[in-house]
Amino acid sequence: MNLYTKLQQRAADQKPIRIGLIGAGKFGSMYLAQIPRTPGVHLVAIADLSPDAARANLARVGWKPEQVLAPSVESAIKTGATWITDDWNAVVTHPQIDIIVECTGNPVAAVAHCLQAFAHGKHVVNVTVEADAFCGPLLARKAAQAGVVYSLAFGDQPALICDLVDWARTCGFPVVAAGRGHKWLPHFCESTPETVWANYGLSPEQAARGGLNPKMFNSFLDGSKPSIESTAVANATGLTVPSNGLLYPPASVEDIPFVTRPIEEGGVLERKGMVEVISSLEANGRKIPYDIRMGVWVTVEAETEYIKNCFEEYNAHTDPSGRYFTLYKRWHLIGLELGVSVASVALRGEPTGVATCWNADVVATAKKDLKAGDMLDGEGGYTVWGKLLPAQTSVTQGGLPLGLAHQVKLVRAVKKGQSLSWADVAIDTSTPAYQVRREMEALFAPGGQVGLPA
Repeated sequence: MNLYTKLQQRAADQKPIRIGLIGAGKFGSMYLAQIPRTPGVHLVAIADLSPDAARANLARVGWKPEQVLAPSVESAIKTGATWITDDWNAVVTHPQIDIIVECTGNPVAAVAHCLQAFAHGKHVVNVTVEADAFCGPLLARKAAQAGVVYSLAFGDQPALICDLVDWARTCGFPVVAAGRGHKWLPHFCESTPETVWANYGLSPEQAARGGLNPKMFNSFLDGSKPSIESTAVANATGLTVPSNGLLYPPASVEDIPFVTRPIEEGGVLERKGMVEVISSLEANGRKIPYDIRMGVWVTVEAETEYIKNCFEEYNAHTDPSGRYFTLYKRWHLIGLELGVSVASVALRGEPTGVATCWNADVVATAKKDLKAGDMLDGEGGYTVWGKLLPAQTSVTQGGLPLGLAHQVKLVRAVKKGQSLSWADVAIDTSTPAYQVRREMEALFAPGGQVGLPA
């Protein structure tokens, strides 16, 4: 509750948290908009494949040119300005930078960035949740072994869900279900970057104004990102996942405690203690009033008659039985909230969400009939979408993680709707991302504890 006070003290002591940012796209730009308004932090360096694009985004969010004139990290530290480079390694290895914010959205690159940061004693806030989804448990272990903190990014929905789960458990409530909202109809899993804006609810002009990436936004729409984020939550909280993918039950905010109950009690859950995603659309496409599309939620249970009566006395909105109550946050502000993670990691040594087990996985699944020789283009593209599965199911099937289905060639045909396996593709085995994933499969039995220090 006192992070801001601690930041003010760092500012007064002239000892700001020194940050290196890798990737200055949409999420990174939203964080950049807040940095000048936050005491006790100094963005020392930005690494981006296109330094000119990074400068353009800085100007877009209101930075002045003189704030980004530093020719080196040393100059940036001395003057309070920011150095911009295309050399991420120079940023990650510099001894005077405290925290790396990985914000590329490229899961293969993100793993390499995280590992190098750990090796050089840097904490990491990983915005690229796609990387966490396929090897987060091992990244968490490697960070702990290096004596640094690895964290999901506050503002993104997984960390916000973890925060709600932590609230519930700290209060003594058993968590029945937790998750996020989404605009979902079954055919959206076939969406491509060409169809995304009409389905998403934005005009091409609005997308262009915001500098929005159609492939990235399509990864939300086609179900890949909800599966990725649900995986991160399950692995961070120990919640389980549906046996054959997310169900996306439609519900208004008022109906969430009714829907997120076990099947035998009138809900949709296979069991208590699961992740799920609530749709903001009815099956016929009708928009549900007062939806949770952009928000997060947790459903808890009153285990005694006394607690149930307390729900009633304080007008908590429950299911008809009065036992199940949902706390929710209807909006999330993406990169505008990322400063919470930076402050928590640097000032408390606490992540805002980190994998503690391997419960869930996201498996690449064909959007259409694919033939040998086709090139997969990863989440949000034209070829595959991500299906949430229990980790045990994925490993048994030899499932191809969605995060590694980028620029990978098929060696045999795959039917639409079929989940892909390692045997279906010819993959580059030399990347740190591939090696970390395979190491994780060898080390952790699915559902097994990661072994982080208390």
